[in-house]
Amino acid sequence: MSSPIDVAAERAATPGCATVAHLNNAGAALATTATLDTVIDHLRLEAELGGYEAEAAVRDRMAGVRASVATLLGCDPDEVAVTGSDTEGWTKALWGLLLGGGLPAGGRILVDRIAYDSHYLGLVQASSVAGTTIEAVPSTADGTLDLDALAAALAPGGVVLASLTHVGTHRGLVNPVAEAVRLCRTAGAVTFVDACQSVGQLPVDVRTIGCDVLTATGRKWLRGPRGTGFVYVRSGFVDRLLPIGLDGRSATWDGDDHYRLADGAQRFVVFECPVAVRLGLGTAVDHALLLGLDAVAERVGSLAEELRGALGALDGVAVHDGGRVRCGIVTFTVAGRTTTEVADGARAAGVNVSVSDRPAARLDLGGARPDGVVRASPHYYNTVDELGRLVEVVAGLAPR
Repeated sequence: MSSPIDVAAERAATPGCATVAHLNNAGAALATTATLDTVIDHLRLEAELGGYEAEAAVRDRMAGVRASVATLLGCDPDEVAVTGSDTEGWTKALWGLLLGGGLPAGGRILVDRIAYDSHYLGLVQASSVAGTTIEAVPSTADGTLDLDALAAALAPGGVVLASLTHVGTHRGLVNPVAEAVRLCRTAGAVTFVDACQSVGQLPVDVRTIGCDVLTATGRKWLRGPRGTGFVYVRSGFVDRLLPIGLDGRSATWDGDDHYRLADGAQRFVVFECPVAVRLGLGTAVDHALLLGLDAVAERVGSLAEELRGALGALDGVAVHDGGRVRCGIVTFTVAGRTTTEVADGARAAGVNVSVSDRPAARLDLGGARPDGVVRASPHYYNTVDELGRLVEVVAGLAPR
């Protein structure tokens, strides 16, 4: 059993906790002092030694960042590449699949209905070039990916890619991605998993999930710096991908008209990168590993359920998460108020929340669902008192 998190110690190690009740961790979480110091210390080193020389001095530490991410995901370091964002890794993998011949004309791509805009837009763009089609798999009544509907969509054949979302950015439910991946792989489809909102708040093991590609970001639940992310590519699958944007680190120019791709996931790495923030990512990942993701998930899930209950008890407030399994994202609306009015009211009271609108989630929001929701996302360093501050603001905005 995991040890409980020392919330007081975590708050003391997080400067932002002294100034704001930050319930926007699904957007960008507050960093620890240790992560901040890591980034600043390397920037100083670059100023003292020079950028190339400073990078050479921390080469082993940079390799350690990749190793830490691999430990977090339950894979080998050669299967991980650190990137600038979730979307960067996902896009490189998608276009790598296209250039590698994995998206033949007439092929079918399946997505779930909680797909995020940057991934779906990438699919639309790639499909316009490849000549593939995109089909959205229905959800169950509570919003979860319908596994029976997925099996039915796979049955006719021709599915070349299934793009699956572990946790949607605008709903607090957790999709059964491992079960979905098993169905897809049995049908011969490549599987990409968006773990942008799950890595750092839930245990994520790529061997258990069984996917070919998984992407995530550093700035959200991992509490890393902005401008960081990573992509996992299964070792037995990576040679099917020919990523775009090659340079002297992702490939070797070994002939006038020929190049050789780097081994494993390093073919997704480019020469120019912000070393300081990637070292900061390593510090953040190591902190998450030290706490233990089971303990993190327990604390985050408990806070989120408490907030759902408190908000749902208010007249005029509707909670919209659904799902049989839920996580740290809590979404709601207030009758007679726009989502922006609610978010602004919270911010004026020193509470950070965010808004998810239909343009970011067109397959799920709109119609019988609201066009937008307010999103609150507590992390393990938040307190019940901070949740209460948000509930008080919402109560004041709700109709009487």
